[in-house]
Amino acid sequence: MTYKILYAEDEPFLSRIVSDNLVSKGYEVIQATDGEQALELFKSAKPDLCIIDIMMPVRDGYDLARDIRKTGINIPIIFLSARSLDEDVVRGFEIGGNDYLKKPFSVVELLARIESLLTRFNSVQQQEETQKWFEFGNCLLDTVNQQLVTPRQTFDLSYKESRLLEMLLRKKNNVLERKEALLTIWGNDSLYNANSMNVFITHLRKMLKEEDGLQIISIRGLGYKLIS
Repeated sequence: MTYKILYAEDEPFLSRIVSDNLVSKGYEVIQATDGEQALELFKSAKPDLCIIDIMMPVRDGYDLARDIRKTGINIPIIFLSARSLDEDVVRGFEIGGNDYLKKPFSVVELLARIESLLTRFNSVQQQEETQKWFEFGNCLLDTVNQQLVTPRQTFDLSYKESRLLEMLLRKKNNVLERKEALLTIWGNDSLYNANSMNVFITHLRKMLKEEDGLQIISIRGLGYKLIS
C-alpha cells in the first residue's frame, strides 16, 4: 500500500529535502506552500497523514489543523515548527496534533514517527466501527461535529475531548486503559501526555456532572471507565 502524505511547508529548501526523502521511502507526497492551499488539497486528495509547518502564509498551521479536525476525518497530524516554547507545543496537541517536531529536526526521526503513526492509525481504523453518533443516558456524542449534546447544554469539544469520550463510550462500563488512549490520541504515553489526558478527563466530567447515572471514574493503575 502506498500512503499519501500532505506536506504543508513554505520553505522551499526544507520542503525539497523532506519531500525527496519521503518519496525515496515510497510515499506519495502532495505539497502545499500555504495553509489555504493545503486545506483545499486535503479535501481533494484525501491524504493518509499530514505534516504541517506552523508558520505559513495565508493560514497558519494551527488554523489548518483545526479545520482538518472539523471535517471529522481521523487522520494523524505532525506539526513542524521553529516555535519551541511549551505553550506552542501544548497548543499544537490541544488543537489535535499527534506529534510535534521542533526545527531543526532529523529527517530520519521524522520518517520513524510517520511510520509509527501510520501503523497505529491504520490498526485502529480497521478495528473501529463506522459509528459516528453515540447515545448514552440522555446525551449524544456527535463525533462528526465534535459536539456533546446534553439536556441542559450543547458543548463544542476539542478534537482530543471528542476522541477520548468516543473511546470511553466504545468501552462503556468497561475499563479504557490509559496507555491505549494515550497511544491512540496523543501518540505516546509519556508522563507529560498522561497529565494532559487527566485535564481532558476533568473537562469531560464537568460537562457530565449534572447527568444522573453517568459518571467517569478512575481505575487506579489501569485507566478510566464511563458508567452509564
